[in-house]
Amino acid sequence: MFRYDFNSALGLFIALTCVVGGIVLEGGRVGSLVQGTAFIIVFGGTVGAVMLQTPIKTFWTGVKMFVWVFMPPRYVSHELIDQITEWGITARKDGFLKLDSSTQEIDNPFMRKGLQLLVDGANAEKIKETLDVEINAFEHFNRQSIRIWEAAGGYAPTLGILGAVVGLIHVMENLDDPTKLGSGVAVAFVATIYGVGLANLVFLPVFNKLKTIVNHHVVWREMLVDGLMAIANGENPRVIKEKLFGYIV
Repeated sequence: MFRYDFNSALGLFIALTCVVGGIVLEGGRVGSLVQGTAFIIVFGGTVGAVMLQTPIKTFWTGVKMFVWVFMPPRYVSHELIDQITEWGITARKDGFLKLDSSTQEIDNPFMRKGLQLLVDGANAEKIKETLDVEINAFEHFNRQSIRIWEAAGGYAPTLGILGAVVGLIHVMENLDDPTKLGSGVAVAFVATIYGVGLANLVFLPVFNKLKTIVNHHVVWREMLVDGLMAIANGENPRVIKEKLFGYIV
């Protein structure tokens, strides 16, 4: 399940509006920022460089995770705590096997696997050992995937400088023809704007937002593991609930 993150959309809108608005206030034209050659050099070069350093599955996963910036998956800690507390009460009253029917109602594979381990009689250490493997794999793969945005943030300004050099070369080659100087100068300056702008207004903010989301997902899974371990150890559901609230800041 997803929810809309209007804060991200508002932040991007404010950033772009202020940059473009500042140019207009200084008497510039918005149209002067539209330069196809500069965009191809910076954006295309950045994408190519990132693809070169990244395995294909990791790259496309990172690209698809972009939607999380505006519609992050819904993992609510309070709801998880209530669910774990309910399982604890059921296990204490009727035994672990009574939870077997609940496993069929769970959509999340990680949660379903954890509860099934509890139903199957796995002890707390075995539950932690088994689920920690999945948590580590999830964290490692997703962190590698979102790093494409960090890499893009590093390459884009450099490609912007490359675009500027290309534009200046064009200027130097046409010094005897003033009519061709304008396009070369435009590529030179606009490419720099594209490189720095994309890096600091899009790529790096996206990376940091996705990093926060992945961290939240990892904590959510760790909370689930701790709750299942507490149930396996026979702890009081009220004590489990209070313990898990410690995860929430």
